[in-house]
This record gives sequence, structure tokens and C-alpha cells, in this order.
Amino acid sequence: MHRTVPRRRRWAAIAAALGLFLSFFAATSATPAFAAAGTFRNPVGTGPDPFMTYFNGNYYLLMTEGDAIRIRRSRSVATLLNAPAIQVWRDTDPARNQHVWAPELYRVNNRWYLYYTADNGVDENHRLFVLESAGDDPAGPYQFKARLVPPNRDVFAIDAGLMRHNGRLYLMWSGLNEFQHNGINIAPLSNPWTVSGNAVSLNAAGHCPEVREGPAFLYRNGRTWMTYSVCDTGKPDYGLWMMSVASGADPLNRASWQQHNGALFSRQDARGVYGPGHHGFFTSPDGTETWIVYHAKTTGVFTYSNRTTRVQRVGFDADGSPSLGQPLAIGATQDLPAGDPGPSTGWINNDGRSSGGGSLVYSGTWNSGTGCAAACFWGDDHWTNQAGATATYTFTGTQLALLSVRDTGNGIAAISVDNGPEQRADLYGAIRVGEALNYLSPRLTYGTHTVRVRVTGERNAASAAAYVSIDRAEFWTG
Repeated sequence: MHRTVPRRRRWAAIAAALGLFLSFFAATSATPAFAAAGTFRNPVGTGPDPFMTYFNGNYYLLMTEGDAIRIRRSRSVATLLNAPAIQVWRDTDPARNQHVWAPELYRVNNRWYLYYTADNGVDENHRLFVLESAGDDPAGPYQFKARLVPPNRDVFAIDAGLMRHNGRLYLMWSGLNEFQHNGINIAPLSNPWTVSGNAVSLNAAGHCPEVREGPAFLYRNGRTWMTYSVCDTGKPDYGLWMMSVASGADPLNRASWQQHNGALFSRQDARGVYGPGHHGFFTSPDGTETWIVYHAKTTGVFTYSNRTTRVQRVGFDADGSPSLGQPLAIGATQDLPAGDPGPSTGWINNDGRSSGGGSLVYSGTWNSGTGCAAACFWGDDHWTNQAGATATYTFTGTQLALLSVRDTGNGIAAISVDNGPEQRADLYGAIRVGEALNYLSPRLTYGTHTVRVRVTGERNAASAAAYVSIDRAEFWTG
């Protein structure tokens, strides 16, 4: 989420096109055109700094939203993207009700504690806070519990996480210390809302000098494994590194921590994945699998925008350390977590291919090609600026999302459901990004529906042209 000082931060020949498509297919580990049952695709959220937990039959997803804390609750990861937002906290205290970042949720003694960062409108005044639930429901209600501050370090602080180690609780966060402006810090807790000792800073390694943030924790094979993000999150090189501490060792002693060198999770240009980081871990519904939730971008440009929430399964090495592998392309098809009831979602590609139960018909003149490469689903898209041209999706299900390129030359589309009133969608973007969520239909009664995209020929004042791009449609089958 966070910035360093200063902080304000075509057509091609058939052979060439085929070669590009095949290389994209291999790089994204894409599945066959007809996906098996029990699958889904990212993104699962449109915001950055995600945290997820699974409890009592539901996933709970939190992201940075700036003005308040909201939770998406869903029985399946496949329905998180279209899950309604539940607002659980909006502060009225002007000392701490702005720039609300990085909420994380933990259960202790049948209560839920929601840790977050906020300030008074001045970035440097970010501090750490915690809410407490009234009962054993992750969706609240919540009440303000405390500001979290160690006696020796009341300075810039963000990204609070709760570490459980050797039967004790510890607060870990990113903030000002002698190693980085955003460096990893730890302090003891006597309970989930009371800091009971001085902060200790850790000299965590990384491939960029400026940031160590977003600590997350796994507990295996007699060690606590702490993964954390490195680099300014605006950089495409943002990624994850790791330290660990033995279960019986004192984590407040710097010497207890072992540094694991090298990035665990990093950009994959061939898959169109940049800046993967700020993450958390959660378990599958049946408890047999571990998954990572993280944000990443589809552009290599330095930007704080375009960060979307994604999930994928985690493996482990023989010593118990997490093996995160490589971040998948945003549209790569994955099996649902073990025990996840679904339903599966379906997709319709811009060339008419579908995972089943969907189709796409064009009117007017449309261009098509593979120029967008890894920024597009299946490596291709259609586009036109011809006013009146249409693209009509037909699907059987309850809801449809449109994901496609946003670009400096994109204009305004008019979108209608089942020949109803049109809704305007501006596809312009200040930088070119791929597979952005541009439209989400209303929830519909299960059945066969149509969604029509009409090119208006209009654009906002910042755009250089009025193109409309068609790429992936994702639809919910139940």
C-alpha cells in the first residue's frame, strides 16, 4: 500500500500470432478451453492490501478502501468478486478516520480483533488501531478498543499483524526504525489490544532498500515463518521475502531470527503479473490446504492503481517453509480450494470460446489480434471505435462481469441487460492495464440472459480516442 519518502506520491502474420498465442498459453499455465467443474479465476477482489480468513462456512475478505473498513463474506472463493460489501467500521474521530489501510482480522478467545492503520489526513501520522467484536462473528458488530503503541516508539506505523509464538501474542508491523522508513518491528502484547513492552526492529533483507512491510505468518515444523513485502508497492518489483524463528526462541531477540535470502514470490512478466505482494494466508474449508491472498498488477508501470486481489494455493518444502511458486496469470483457471462448495464460474472469451454455457456475437466492424499479449485473457482481444457497434454476450446463470483492457485511448460503452436500460461505462485508463473489472451486472434470477455492450463513440476529455475493448466475461452459474 505504502510509499517511501517522499510519499505522495495488427494485425500480425498468422504464424506470428499463433506463436505469440502458444507462448502465452504456456506461460500462463492456461487450462483447456473447456474447464472442469469446481474451478475459478482471479481476481477475487478489486482492491489492494488483502487479508482473508475462513470461519464457520464462509470466507471473509478485507482490502484497503480508504474511508472505512468493509468485509466481503462468501461461501466460495468463486463468489467473492460479486459478494456485497458489509461495512463494519467507519470512524468519526478526525484524529484517525482518514487513509484507512490494510485491515487484518484475527480470532482470540472467541472474539475477533480487527487491526488497521489510519491517520488524520497527514500520511506521516499513520498509527495502528484495533477493534473488538461484540461476539463470535467476523462481520461484527465492532467497537473501538485501542491505539497500539509501544512505549519507546510512537512514530509512523502501518500494516499491523498478530503473531502467535510459543503461547504468546506479538504485534508486528511496518514503520520507522533504524533500518528503513518502512521496516519490520515487533512488540509483545499482554492481550490483543495492549502493547506490553518496547518495540524491537528487525533488519529484514530484500532486493530494494526502501520498504519492508505487510508481515504475515505460518506455523509449521517447529518454526514461525514470517513473510513480508519488499520494495515500494508502486514498483513492478514489489515481492515477498521471508524470515523465521524457532518456536522455543525469543522473537524479541534479533539473534533468534533467521533470514532466508531471495524473493519467494516475484513479478512474472510473461504472465502479465507485476508487484505481487502485501498478502496473507488462509486455509481451505476442509483445513487440508493453505492458500495465499495477495495483490498484484497487470502493468509494469510504476503506479499505486490497478492492484487487484488474487488467491492461489501454497506448497511447502521438507523443512516446513512455504513454497509459494510463481504468481499465476490473472485469468488462469484454478481448482477451487478443497471443500469449497462452489459454484464454478464460467468464462466467455472475446473470440466466442467459452468454458460452457456462454456465447458472444458482434455487430459492426471490430478489430482483433494478439497485440495485448499477457495483458489479455487467452492473449487476444477485440476493439473498435465505430459508434453503434455491439458485442452481445449470452449466458445461463445469475450474473456477469466484464474484464478487459483499460487504456489512454478508450472511450465510453453503453451496457444493457436483457434489452433493458443502458448503463454507461468509461473504459479510459491513465495507463494501459489488462483484465480490469469494467462492469458487473446486477444479480439476476437464474436463467438465460444477455448483456449487450454498445460503442457510443464518446470519450472523456482525458482520452485520446473512443475505443471499446472486449476481452473476458466471467459469469456465475448459480
